[in-house]
Amino acid sequence: MHTLWSFVIVFIKCYNPSMTSIKDVAKAAGVSTATVSRVLANNAPIKPETRERVLKAVSDLNYRPNLIARSLRIQKSTKIGLVVSDIRNPFFTAIGRAVEDTAHQNGYSVLMCNTDEDPDKEEMYLKLLYDENVAGVIFSPTQQFNISSQTYDQKMPFVIIDRSIDSKNVDMVLLDNVTAAYELTEHLIANGYKKLAGIFGDASTTGQERSKGFHKSLKEHDLSPAAVHFIAPRIQPAYETCMSLLGQPNRPDAIFTSNSLQTAGAYQAARDSKLKVPQDVAIVGFDDTIWGTLVDPPVTVIEQPTEEIGRTATELLFKRIQEPDRSPKTVILKGSLIARGSSLKGE
Repeated sequence: MHTLWSFVIVFIKCYNPSMTSIKDVAKAAGVSTATVSRVLANNAPIKPETRERVLKAVSDLNYRPNLIARSLRIQKSTKIGLVVSDIRNPFFTAIGRAVEDTAHQNGYSVLMCNTDEDPDKEEMYLKLLYDENVAGVIFSPTQQFNISSQTYDQKMPFVIIDRSIDSKNVDMVLLDNVTAAYELTEHLIANGYKKLAGIFGDASTTGQERSKGFHKSLKEHDLSPAAVHFIAPRIQPAYETCMSLLGQPNRPDAIFTSNSLQTAGAYQAARDSKLKVPQDVAIVGFDDTIWGTLVDPPVTVIEQPTEEIGRTATELLFKRIQEPDRSPKTVILKGSLIARGSSLKGE
C-alpha cells in the first residue's frame, strides 16, 4: 500500500509540479500533516485557533485535496457514472441535472457519457467507468445491451433508467409508457382526430411500449392507424418521415411522436408543408421542453417526471452501494398529459 501511495503522489507531482501539497499547508499553518487531515475531514476535536490557522493556510495556498489519493486512502470511490443515449435530448439533460444535484448532496461527483445509441460506444464507456472504479452507474441502455453478458455487472452497481431490460437482478426506474401513450392517443380521438400516424423510436423498448398504448386506444375505437413508423429518435429522420406523410393525398390528420426530438421534426415538417396546426394536422408527443411552449400553437405532450426519475435512480444507486445484496427494485412512474393548442381545434 505504501508503494502504491508513493506512486500516486509522484504521479501527481509530475503531472502538476506546482500543485500545493498537504505538507505545504501543514508548514504554512505550523502543524503536522495529520492535523491538517483532521481539520479537513472534521472528524476529530481541534482547537479553534489551530483550525482557523489551517483553514487560512488552505485558502491562501488554494489547496484542494486530491480525490484519487482520497479514494485510495478510504478505499471508496466518490464518483458515479451516468450513461445516456443522446445528450442532445432534453429528457436526458433534465435527468442529468437531477442526478448531479442528488449526487452532489451526498458528496459524489458525476461522470456523464453519451453513447449516441451505439452499442460499441456503450461498451467502451461502461468499461471506462469500471476501470475508473466508479461507485456505480445510472444507465439508459441501447436495445442491444444484455447485462448477463457483461463481465463487470456483478462488480459495479447499476440502476437502469427509461428503458427496461430483461433482467430481474438490477434496479430500474421506468415510465408507464403504455398507459401514457394510451392517454395521449385517447386525447387525440376525443378531439375529433381519426387518421392518426404514429412515429416511434427504434432504438429501445420505449418506442415499442408507446406503440402498444397507441394501438390499444385505436383498437378500442375501431380505428386503424394511418401510418406507423419506427425510426431513429432524432429530428431529421422524423422530419423526413413526416414530410412524406403530409405530402400524401390522404394525409393523416394527427401525428403522434414518441420523444421531443421527433416532435420537433414533425412540427418543422408541418410548417414546411404550409399546413396549419392543429386545423390541418395535430401534433402531440412526449416530454415537455422549453421550445414546446414557445411555438404557436404550443405542443400537447406527456410530461415525464424527469426530476423524480433522476433523483429516484440516484437514491436507488446509493442504497445498492450500501446494501449490495438487497433485493432489486423496479420503480414505475406516471406521466402527465398537458393539453395545449397543437391538438385542440377550438384553440
